[in-house]
Amino acid sequence: MQTTVLGISFRNPVLAASGTFGYGIEFEKQVDLNQLGAIVVKGLSREPIDGNPAPRLWEARAGMMNSVGLQNVGARAFVSEKLPLLRKFSTPIIANVFGYAAEDYLEVVRILNDAEGLSAYELNVSCPNTKHGGLAFGVDESALSELVACVKAASTRPVIVKLSPNVQSIEPFALAAERSGADAVSLVNTFVALAIDARTRKPRIGAGYGGLSGPAIKPIALRMVHQVARAVKIPVIGMGGIATGEDAAEFLLAGACLVEVGTATFWDPSSPLRIARELEALLPDFGVRHPAELIGKLNWS
Repeated sequence: MQTTVLGISFRNPVLAASGTFGYGIEFEKQVDLNQLGAIVVKGLSREPIDGNPAPRLWEARAGMMNSVGLQNVGARAFVSEKLPLLRKFSTPIIANVFGYAAEDYLEVVRILNDAEGLSAYELNVSCPNTKHGGLAFGVDESALSELVACVKAASTRPVIVKLSPNVQSIEPFALAAERSGADAVSLVNTFVALAIDARTRKPRIGAGYGGLSGPAIKPIALRMVHQVARAVKIPVIGMGGIATGEDAAEFLLAGACLVEVGTATFWDPSSPLRIARELEALLPDFGVRHPAELIGKLNWS
């Protein structure tokens, strides 16, 4: 199951996604962290962020809505408090990075560049670009290109761009990231959604809108991963509703070389490990010996 992508050796191709697995260290008593493919830590910002008002989560049919508001301790506290605890594990650690202006991303990356124990950066580009009318970087090709180019120039590690699915067509944004120097792309992030309590006539999420994730979005996520994998030459990391080994295999067939598991960890913290084991057990049924043999092998005819 060992897989090498971006020069990084992953024990298996199933990663714990950002935002749903904390900083990783919180799960060391529930999960053998050394057996994970990798841990993508929750998003890190220039300064600490308290997050959005409660309620922050709501269980939708076949999925989950959240509006946590990117609560985090900040990049400096992560380096001094969290990262030293993660270094005792052999699992690759990927830092998810976000900001509200390009300068924010750059400052976080500069802080992390000097820290030991990280394998790559994943840029969350679904944040509003407050210097340009509040548009999210991930829905503005020009802003995305500029952001990726400047972060790549400053980074000492591979840069993965986590694309927003809230666009009319995903391929142009993947291509813009690739042209600007991204080493890989990951998708999909959550879909903007709204849940309403008809009795109170209020949104079920404190901030109003939230991000929809979980099995409900898997067919759309698969379609987008397939489109992006056909459009770019850089590695594609797939996510969106993966809850079983067969789900993971579907994303590989669509063209992903790695997958990330997010929402499933809410009901099963060890789900990335379980999914990796299920995928390994299914390989003989698929007529292959290694997950890499499934990548991009969707039979379209």
